[in-house]
Amino acid sequence: MSLLKRLFKGANGTRRALGIYAPYLGAGVSIKELSEDYRQITVEMNLRWYNTNYVGTHFGGSLYSMVDPFYMLMLMQNLGRDYVVWDKAAYIDFIKPGKGKVSATFVLTDAMLDEVRQATANGDKFLPVWPVEIRDEENNLVARVDKTLYIRRKRA
Repeated sequence: MSLLKRLFKGANGTRRALGIYAPYLGAGVSIKELSEDYRQITVEMNLRWYNTNYVGTHFGGSLYSMVDPFYMLMLMQNLGRDYVVWDKAAYIDFIKPGKGKVSATFVLTDAMLDEVRQATANGDKFLPVWPVEIRDEENNLVARVDKTLYIRRKRA
């Protein structure tokens, strides 16, 4: 196996790859935790000169980008190649200005996976809306994002 494949293999490799992914590098997003089973991911973003808005708080686009692909990634890893998974839509509600370090944690439970499998068993599409919260260092809610996913079993 090549050095490159070994570097980017498994959950640690995914974490490394996302760490050098240009949109995250540019926004200052870092993956702090990625469980080996892709069931829990924690992302963080420090406030820097390059991700602030006009009034000196976190730029809303950076706040959204830090939570964009993770439910999709988690589902793809847990459901396998028999499923189509896409991010379909998102709604972000900015609650409080983000200052300093902000973070978000994604958890994919057995109940969520069971619901997906049950809803898609007959080939139907499933459009769950799953929330994620962005919090500051004092655990204050900065933004709430509702992620709508598109999931269905692939046709034979």
